[in-house]
Amino acid sequence: MDERLLTGTMKINKANHLEIGGIDTISLVEKYGTPLYVYDISQVKHKAQMFKKAFQDRKIKAQVAYASKAFSCLAIYQLMAKEEMSLDVVSGGELFTAIQADYPSKKIHFHGNNKSDAEIIAALDYNIGCFVVDNFYELEKLNQYTKQRKQNMSILLRVTPGVEAHTHEYITTGQTDSKFGFDLNNGQAQQALQLAMQMPYIDVMGLHCHIGSQIFETEGFSLAIDKLVMQSKEWHEAMGFDLRVLNVGGGFGIRYTSEDEPLPIEDYINNLIDEVQSVTTKVQLPMPEIWIEPGRSLVGDAGITLYQVGSQKIIPDVRNYLAIDGGMTDNIRPALYDAKYTGVLANRVEDAVEETYSIAGKCCESGDMLIWDLPLPKADDKDVLAVFSTGAYGYAMASNYNRIPRPPVIFVENGKDFLAIKRESYADLMRLERSLY
Repeated sequence: MDERLLTGTMKINKANHLEIGGIDTISLVEKYGTPLYVYDISQVKHKAQMFKKAFQDRKIKAQVAYASKAFSCLAIYQLMAKEEMSLDVVSGGELFTAIQADYPSKKIHFHGNNKSDAEIIAALDYNIGCFVVDNFYELEKLNQYTKQRKQNMSILLRVTPGVEAHTHEYITTGQTDSKFGFDLNNGQAQQALQLAMQMPYIDVMGLHCHIGSQIFETEGFSLAIDKLVMQSKEWHEAMGFDLRVLNVGGGFGIRYTSEDEPLPIEDYINNLIDEVQSVTTKVQLPMPEIWIEPGRSLVGDAGITLYQVGSQKIIPDVRNYLAIDGGMTDNIRPALYDAKYTGVLANRVEDAVEETYSIAGKCCESGDMLIWDLPLPKADDKDVLAVFSTGAYGYAMASNYNRIPRPPVIFVENGKDFLAIKRESYADLMRLERSLY
C-alpha cells in the first residue's frame, strides 16, 4: 500500500491490523460494529494549528474558519472552538448546532445562496461575526432586518471573480456561470457594493470568493486575489471602499489516492500571503486581513470508514465484485462526483495482494460502487475494509436511502475512543412518522 495514505496517527500494528489514534481498528469494529466512521482527532487539531501557525509565522492578521459543511456535529464544533478557529455555517441547522456548542458568536460566518428569513433572524439574534452576502435578495433582507432592529452587522460580499480552479465541473464555484455570488465581470458586484455602503447598519468589511475544491495548485488563488485587489483599488478611488478583509475561501486539496499530490499547508498559505502583499503594494492599498475557509483539508484525511465484507460476485474474465455493508448511503461522493478512493483490509493490511476487486455498496442501485479495481488479498466475510480519507462529506452527505440507518461517528485520540454520534436504529427511522390508519 501507499504509506502516504497512513496520515496522522495511522499505522500498521504487530497484529497486521490498521491502527488509528492508538486503537486497533478491529477492536473498534468489535465494540461499535460497521459501517463505522472513525476520526483521528489529534490530526484534526494538528491541521488546525498548522493553518494558524502559517499566518502567525509571517505575522499576518488572519482568520482561519472551519468550513463545517465538510462535517458538522456538536463534538466537532466544540473541538474547533477549543482550537480557537472561526466557523463557517451554511444553514439554520449548522447555526443551531453551533449555538448548542456555545460557539463564540463573533467567530461565526454565515454563508449560503438562499438564507431564509428565519435563518437571518436567528443569526442576528445570536449576533454572529458576519454574513457572507451572496445576492441582492439577501442584501435587501439584511438591510430590512438590521434597520428594524437598529442592529449593526458586518458583511463580506461574495464575488465570483471569473476564475476556474483545475477541478471537477460540479465543484467549481468561482466561474462566471455560478449560482453563487455577485459577478465581478458584469458589474453586479459593484452594484451590490454601492447599495451595501448606503445601508445604515451594514458594514462592508471586504470581499469573499471561493474558486473551487480539491485544488492542488496556487495559480487559481493568485489570479483571484489579483482581480479582487485590483478591483478594490478602483472602488476605493470611486466610492471610498476600504478592503479590510479579503476572504479567499478554501478548497485546499487532500490525498484520496496515490495519484493525488496536495501541497503542504504552509505552501498554500505562503503563496496567498505573498500574492496579497505583492498586489496591494503595487496598487498602494493597505494590507487587509486574510481569511480562509479550510474544510476538507482539516478533516478529510483524518477520517476513515470501516466496513464488513459480505457477498462476492465473480464474472470470469470481466470483474470481481466485493460487497460491503455500506455504500452510497454513507459515502455518496463516488456516485455524485465520480470521486476516487482507496482502501485496505484493516485486519490483514500487509498480506500479499492476490485479487483485484470492485467494491460494491449494498444499495439497490447499479451506481452504488465505492471503489473500482482495488488490489487486495483474497477476501472473505471475516474481513474488514478500511477506506481512507472519508472524513469530509461522508457523514455530512449521508442518507437513509433504502431505509438504511446512518453509521455512528467515533473520535479516537491517545488510545481512547469517544462516541460523537450514535448509530441510528430502525426505530430512529420511524421517529418522525405517523400511521395513516
